[in-house]
Amino acid sequence: MREELIVSGRMNHLVDPQLHIWHWQIPLYLFLGGLAAGILFFAALFTILGKEKEYPTAVKIAPFLTPFLLIVGLMALFIDLNHKLYFWRLYTVIRLESPMGWGAWTLMIVTPLAFIWCALNIKVIFPNWDWKYKWLYEVDAFLRKHIMVISWLMLIYSLILGVYTGILFSAFNARPLWNTSILGPLFLTSGLSTAAAAIIMMSKNEHERHKFARIDLMLIGIELFLIVHMFMGFLASAQVQIDAASLFLGGPYTTAFWLFVVTLGLAVPALLEFLEIKGFKMPLFIAPVLVIFGGLVFRFVIAYAGQASRWLY
Repeated sequence: MREELIVSGRMNHLVDPQLHIWHWQIPLYLFLGGLAAGILFFAALFTILGKEKEYPTAVKIAPFLTPFLLIVGLMALFIDLNHKLYFWRLYTVIRLESPMGWGAWTLMIVTPLAFIWCALNIKVIFPNWDWKYKWLYEVDAFLRKHIMVISWLMLIYSLILGVYTGILFSAFNARPLWNTSILGPLFLTSGLSTAAAAIIMMSKNEHERHKFARIDLMLIGIELFLIVHMFMGFLASAQVQIDAASLFLGGPYTTAFWLFVVTLGLAVPALLEFLEIKGFKMPLFIAPVLVIFGGLVFRFVIAYAGQASRWLY
C-alpha cells in the first residue's frame, strides 16, 4: 500500500488556492441584480416625489430593462446550482440568518414588482396596447389606484436587493477580503451608480441627463470613499486582512482593480460627467458605458480575489 503524508491543506485540490466554487455566474448575477435594483429604486423614488413627468426615462422607460436583467440573473444563479431540482426548498423555510434565504425571498418580491411596473407603463412603449379583457383593465385600474403602495414596496425591496448583493459576500467570514461590513453599502452604491448611468444613456431629455449625471457624481464620490475606507480597515486589521488588501496593492488583482474599476470605471467618467454638467460637449455614451463596465469588472474582481484570500499562513 502506498502511503502519502499530507503536510498542508493546500495540497488538496479542493482547498485554497485552487478553490473557486463561485465562477462567472455569481458576479454576473450580482451585477445584473444591482443594476436592476438601482433602476427600480429611482423609478419608485421619483414616483413618490411626484416627478414622473420631469424624469420620464427613469420612471417609465428604464424599468423595462429590469425584468430581462432579473431573468438573466436568475438563470445565472440556476446554472450555478449543483442541485438544480431542489431550488424550491429555499422557499419552504424562512431563516433570517441565511443570506441565501434573504436573496431568494427578495427576488420573489422584486421580480413581480418589476413586471407590474412595466405593465402599468406599457403604453409608453406601445401606445396602441390593448389588454383585450375587462378583468385586466380592472386589475390595471386597481394597481394604479395603489401606485404609491407599490412604489414604497419597490423602493424598500430594491434597496434590500442592492445591499444583499454585497451581503452575499460579506456573510462568508472564511474569506478575509469579504469579511467586511463595507461590501453591503458599497455594492448598493455601485448598483445605483450603474443604474444612473443606464438612465443617462437612455434619456433624450437634457435636464434629466444632467440630473442623473449629478446623482452619479455623488454616488461615485461615495463609492471612492467606501473603497478607501475598506482598504484602511484591512490595513489596520489582522495579518489575514492585510494579506487580502495586498492582492490589490501590488498583487495579482492590482491592475484589474485600480485601472479598470477605479480609474476607467469611476475617476474618468466622473471627470467626463463633471465637464458635461459645466457645459462642455462630451460624447454622450462614453461616461455611462465606462461606469457600467467598471461596475461589472468590480463584481468579478471582488468575487475572484475574495476566493483567493485565505486564513492559511
